[in-house]
Amino acid sequence: MEKHLDEKVPGLARAEYIEVEPNVRLHITDAGEGRPVVLIHGWPLSDEMFEYQYNDLINKNFRVIGITLRGFGKSDKPYGRYDYDVHALDIKNIVCKLEIENAVLCGFSMGGAIAVRYAASDDGAHVSKLALCAAAAPIFTQRKDFPYNLPKSAVDDLIALTYKDRPKLLSDFAKIFSAKESSLSTGIGNWLSGIGLSASSYATTQCLMALRDTDLRKDMEKITIPTVIMHGKKDKICSFDLAEQMHTGIANSQIIPFENSGHSLFLEETQKFNKELIKFARE
Repeated sequence: MEKHLDEKVPGLARAEYIEVEPNVRLHITDAGEGRPVVLIHGWPLSDEMFEYQYNDLINKNFRVIGITLRGFGKSDKPYGRYDYDVHALDIKNIVCKLEIENAVLCGFSMGGAIAVRYAASDDGAHVSKLALCAAAAPIFTQRKDFPYNLPKSAVDDLIALTYKDRPKLLSDFAKIFSAKESSLSTGIGNWLSGIGLSASSYATTQCLMALRDTDLRKDMEKITIPTVIMHGKKDKICSFDLAEQMHTGIANSQIIPFENSGHSLFLEETQKFNKELIKFARE
């Protein structure tokens, strides 16, 4: 019997949205077959930032799952908490609902910090490898016993600008996102800006507060799974000092420096980034 065009064929389409709590649905990209690679984006982007990673991972026989955190991109944007515990619990709910096992968890920037928080409590239940890419860890801002990266006042200024002129915040952020202002094409820059503008103002500021205030040093001590730290040597947002601190704090870790990249190593050295991630996932 001929099927009508409006009839749904069961089992072919994967969910694009997953409910993590009542009235909160997160957008995901779920494609490919094979070992799962779970991607967590940075502030203030979405899972769309991994556009130039998805095809390579799928073509190399991985199942890739990009998660957009609450408050960003196409995910729901509720009021409430936006600390790392909330985001880590959202990730746990998604990997549980998708019955993900033996995954490689890859987090970029703030997503890397959240990945550290998640991996510290996973105990190998769902994730067996960790990739930290330009991660905002172990601490994004300076302390008396941590003289690295930005002073807290710099993040306070970003929060103030979010309330006053969020498009300018994103424009200023774009100027330091790469090794040089000219490292990325105008088209790529506009694309990233559009993704950033799709975030809620509330989530943008709340996550800046989490970045400013969260200390992940004790979390790192709990991570025993193989970990790769990919970091740009010219990063102006998460300085290379942070990569060295992560390497010191995570027992089973290695650093892969990106000599020609700033913060946006996934776009500045895309071929190397994808190659190293795929190599690590296959080992």
